[in-house]
Amino acid sequence: MNRRETIKSLLLGSMAAGLTLQGCAPNPAEEPPVTTGKLQVYGRTPEEIAYDEKLLEETYFNEHELSTIAVLCDLILPANDQFGAATDAGVVDFIAFIVKDMPAKKIPLRGGLMWLDNFATKSYGKQFIACSIDEQKAICDQIAYPNKTAAELKQGEKFFSEMRNLTLTGYYTSKMGIEDLGYKGNTPNVWDGVPEDVLQKHGLAYDEAWIAKCVDQSKRADIATWDDQGNLLS
Repeated sequence: MNRRETIKSLLLGSMAAGLTLQGCAPNPAEEPPVTTGKLQVYGRTPEEIAYDEKLLEETYFNEHELSTIAVLCDLILPANDQFGAATDAGVVDFIAFIVKDMPAKKIPLRGGLMWLDNFATKSYGKQFIACSIDEQKAICDQIAYPNKTAAELKQGEKFFSEMRNLTLTGYYTSKMGIEDLGYKGNTPNVWDGVPEDVLQKHGLAYDEAWIAKCVDQSKRADIATWDDQGNLLS
């Protein structure tokens, strides 16, 4: 199992409950999204939309920091033969937004990026994004495994763990990431009634008229109707 598949297997269980909540959202065909500026959102209040628009207009990371985040995100979650890398799913924009929405992350992430460049310069004489892929991976390998990091690299370990969490959150809550997980949402299953052997064991049987109305898969999308006495009409 490769690294990407390992990440998916770990996330499937932990994210399923959260993603299932999306299945309770209104049907997009019935309630079109509110579109304002750069945002397209469902169920947002005017105050929430205004707040998000304000954050989108702000800038925190500079171009060098954003470029470094992009390189690091794609090292954490590279592309495969079916899906793009973290940057292809808009993870850099996600992280840039999150630090403005959660200001407590601003200084730790900026400090971590400075630490990364400083460590790369000490190790290879150049900033992290100027290093070769092998050099970048070698740096990451030294800070990617909690409880196995050298004492003097603990700041780097903490930064990398935060970046990994943000990268995976951003990717696997994006349209691409959800498709990568294979998450289908709430979909109806096929039920053909209680198995015949179970019915026979208990001396029971279905009414043929009921079966024709209720266990006909060609009509599974039809909505049942009932009379005032609770009798099934169709």
